[in-house]
Amino acid sequence: MAEPNLTTQLALEQPDRVADGLGGYATTWRRLGLLWAQMDASSGREDGAISAVRWRITVRAAPVGDTRRPKAGQRFRMGDRLFLIEAVAERDPLGAFLTCHAREENPT
Repeated sequence: MAEPNLTTQLALEQPDRVADGLGGYATTWRRLGLLWAQMDASSGREDGAISAVRWRITVRAAPVGDTRRPKAGQRFRMGDRLFLIEAVAERDPLGAFLTCHAREENPT
């Protein structure tokens, strides 16, 4: 397996729940850091007013528990584009790289 070409810089963001003062909460996003990635589009679909594209985003691995290791429920940001991480798996037997399965949604 060839080594990935990590040429795209993405911000990794974590959702935080913040009390809204009325007994509920709002979700805000906090930047955890910047990662270099290889992005490969896999499939797309349109569902009413939303078009969704699935991506395989490869990044250098970090140890489990490290804030630089992406996980499901987080997202990547590239400017105004958002990629919601649905699953993460080791890309290679040595665990040097991770493949993040993500979904980009855009209003049509």
